[in-house]
Amino acid sequence: MTLKVNAVPPLLQADGLSKNFGALRAVDDVSLSLGAGEALGIIGPNGAGKSSLFNLIAGTMAPGAGTVKIDGIDVTRKGAAQRCRDGIGRTYQIPKPFSGLSVLENLLVAARFGGGERERDARRDCLAILDRLELGDLADCPASGLRLLERKRLEMARALATKPRLLLLDEIAGGLTDLECDNLIATIREIRESGVAIIWIEHVVHALLAVVDRLAVISFGAKIAEGAPQATFDSREVQEIYLGIEA
Repeated sequence: MTLKVNAVPPLLQADGLSKNFGALRAVDDVSLSLGAGEALGIIGPNGAGKSSLFNLIAGTMAPGAGTVKIDGIDVTRKGAAQRCRDGIGRTYQIPKPFSGLSVLENLLVAARFGGGERERDARRDCLAILDRLELGDLADCPASGLRLLERKRLEMARALATKPRLLLLDEIAGGLTDLECDNLIATIREIRESGVAIIWIEHVVHALLAVVDRLAVISFGAKIAEGAPQATFDSREVQEIYLGIEA
């Protein structure tokens, strides 16, 4: 007798995602799959549709076509708030803290309304996240007064406060010094090692290559390549399209 083994669905399965803005095809039939604890990097020229793809995965935009599944369950019709509670956290390319609140209060809002935590538990967990991201000493400081690296760390901290299983990072290394970037890479590795899956859009390619398992390349809204990070980046097609040079 042959035993039938049920395959475990991937944490994220996005199939045939497309989005038009008038005549512009921002996302063109893109499919992605990611297992628990995996890390996928995404690169592409400015305007290639990378952030629009994140919006479709996170639920801040509805796709014109395609589906998004979490643990095999279709969440395509769910909005961003529900997908956050289902385990999708994200950062934004331009940090968007609640500037009138303290650093800790920013996390408490995320933990209570995104993660559904009770206030007492949320405070304890948020303080631990701030310590983990080297923001503990700034817990009571207004978010409006943070430096760039601190704002980017706050973006990650707020996302982590929602207890994500999948973390979407949108150009989190942009504008940082080499030392700051190295520290950020170490932090992202630690987050990944804790079991959180990561999709990371980034122009600082060496940072991606230090973290991710696979690299996907987006151009004019379409995925043109995906595979082992260094081999994918070094391919002729990617060099010509992404870097704008003849390989």
